[in-house]
Amino acid sequence: MRTQGAEATGPVPLETGPAPLEMRPRVGLSLFWRTFFLLSLLLVGSIVAWLQTFRALEFEPRAVQTAQQIASLVNLSRAALVHADPIARVSLIKTLADQEGVRVLPREPGDRYSALTGSAMDRRIVDELVSRLGSGTLMASAVNGEQGLWVGFKIEQDAYWMLLDRTRFSQVGGRTWLVWLITAAALSLAGAAVIARLINRPLKQLSFAASRVRDGDFDASRLDEKAVTSEIREVNIGFNRMAQQLAKIEQDRAVMLAGISHDLRTPLARLRLETEMSVVDEDARAHMAADIDQLDAIIDKFLDYARPDHAELKPVMLNDVVEACVYAIQEQTDIRVNLDLPKNLEVLADEVELARVVSNLLENARRYGKTPETGIAIVDVAARARNEWVLLKVRDHGMGVSPDALPNLIKPFFRGDAARTAATGAGLGLAIVDKTVQRMGGIFALANTTSGGLAAHIKLQRPRPVQQAAAASAKDQADKRAALRETAA
Repeated sequence: MRTQGAEATGPVPLETGPAPLEMRPRVGLSLFWRTFFLLSLLLVGSIVAWLQTFRALEFEPRAVQTAQQIASLVNLSRAALVHADPIARVSLIKTLADQEGVRVLPREPGDRYSALTGSAMDRRIVDELVSRLGSGTLMASAVNGEQGLWVGFKIEQDAYWMLLDRTRFSQVGGRTWLVWLITAAALSLAGAAVIARLINRPLKQLSFAASRVRDGDFDASRLDEKAVTSEIREVNIGFNRMAQQLAKIEQDRAVMLAGISHDLRTPLARLRLETEMSVVDEDARAHMAADIDQLDAIIDKFLDYARPDHAELKPVMLNDVVEACVYAIQEQTDIRVNLDLPKNLEVLADEVELARVVSNLLENARRYGKTPETGIAIVDVAARARNEWVLLKVRDHGMGVSPDALPNLIKPFFRGDAARTAATGAGLGLAIVDKTVQRMGGIFALANTTSGGLAAHIKLQRPRPVQQAAAASAKDQADKRAALRETAA
């Protein structure tokens, strides 16, 4: 039985309530960025430590060297002026000013000067210079308002100023250090990025291969067995051998299940024929026929579960598939389905596989999700579009499942306590649903609802505009071919 529209028993909107853990977005730091961040911290810390060490070791030698150069210049100028006659002295002073940029001026008692006491480097130079030239030596940063490096000294009893170009003795500026620091940091970070990528590339390949093996694609999970690093090479070889063994086991399992299921069909058909012809008692004949039908249904489940992991995905109208599945069970009196599906909502799926998923969920709800008071399974089917995904929810109003058994429901051949009391299947229904949804690139999760009952959450991809256009074009071509065949007939 099927009803449609908003009812008191209608489905809870999909956007309310916490989503299952499998559907929640995961936020994490990739191994590449973690390695890059740690290497960056190490390199930047090393650069800063190196910079401070270099500046500390450079401070004392530069101060002594600067004081030595100034003292030598003062002593040479003093000696030249002392031994030069008055006429040559004037010419010597002019030559020093023009060619060396050194001016020698007489020091007057009224001169106003500012002592050189700026940075720690300047104070160290003053102390070293005084120790070399004597206690009467002065150093100033400005004399009578004129900026420069001024050195006060005496020639015999006369006092003089010597004006020097300060840039000749200045230390490396902070801007220069900053430029070198930024350049070194940029090169170090670039090197760290390259190293981190080289280190993490095998792990990234291994992660991708593991994800393909998890999805059943064993052919795309082969790793390079000729890697240079011995440890990586051994890991790749071991992983490839493991993937080959898993592929063989999976193939053997599928062949075994398909073979057993196929071989059972013939004796079942003979049993059905013999039952119809040999059993006189109608009740016994009906019970035996029901048992045979149950065995035949179990065989169908085995065949579905052993189906190859391949599905051709294309845009499918979700409403049409669900309504077709509901139409198939509308004659059954022990189930009522409430639909809340938007019109023209498409999903990227295989139409036959999607119908099998919906049918299994409806059958599971009909068997184990009946309301205790009425004995009827009330099933709510709702869907919502969320960005590039479609969320489908199938929820019953039964007794639900114990939290301990909930994670095991999608395991093959597992049946909960409620199912065991009315066991008519092989315990493969939800396992087939989970496997089929994963094969279509989606996510399947089960959860108990707060108001009672079990809810199945399915997350499927929405078709992209290009895929929708291709599907529409293929449908138009198929319609034209059908019209031509009808015309020819």
